[in-house]
Amino acid sequence: MKKYSAVFLAFIILTLSVLPALADSSRGNTTIQSFNKAKKTLEREVYYDHRQTIYCGAEFGENKQVILPTSFHAEKHIKRCKKIEWEHVVPAENFGRTFKEWRDGDSQCVDNKGKSFKGRNCASKVNLEYRYMQSDMYNLYPAIGCVNAARSNYNFTMLPSAKSTFGSCEMKIEDNKAEPPVDARGRIARTYKYMEWAYPRYKMSSQQQKLMQAWDKMYPVSQWECTRAKRIEAIQKNTNPFVEEPCKTAGLW
Repeated sequence: MKKYSAVFLAFIILTLSVLPALADSSRGNTTIQSFNKAKKTLEREVYYDHRQTIYCGAEFGENKQVILPTSFHAEKHIKRCKKIEWEHVVPAENFGRTFKEWRDGDSQCVDNKGKSFKGRNCASKVNLEYRYMQSDMYNLYPAIGCVNAARSNYNFTMLPSAKSTFGSCEMKIEDNKAEPPVDARGRIARTYKYMEWAYPRYKMSSQQQKLMQAWDKMYPVSQWECTRAKRIEAIQKNTNPFVEEPCKTAGLW
């Protein structure tokens, strides 16, 4: 009897030790694993009545064509200014490099010419967890294509220069860093905090954590941010508490 009791006790201890990890892994997206499906779902079921880009507030139609703001201009990626693209606010590379397939490749990542590949395409092909992270709709926002291209995978910060990179759109990009317009900062902060909370493999630097904490406090939720999160929750079946809780407190949920 004592032998079985010891075995049962060991089983209970093991189960309790595993539960937190299971809880963490279920915080994020486990519903949509296709990046293309996530983009189409956002356009059709989330942004159908609020077709505005995150950084510049530019409007876009069902055909993804952008109505550029007055006095908007770009020096690079001009052709991509015509349409919206779906921006990973937390860049895919920032969490993608935590996956072995992104860094080193995999035996399954071989093209039709027999050449091995790695990076985003390999991680997407081989790793289900990566596909869920890449397709998480809380982290995807519409952006003017050339702005998305210029932002690249740069970290957000406060830049000393007062000059906008895109004319009337107050998005600044300089020295491989980006400073978003005031209207976008709160949404960006709560997205970064969500991604770190939902996916334990992703960690912000201490500098980014401090910045996002500050922006979260300085720029409160808006009605649209709350509506967006509520719609995504209904589709993706998980919550972003950094948006939902302040929305409920403000009576916007």
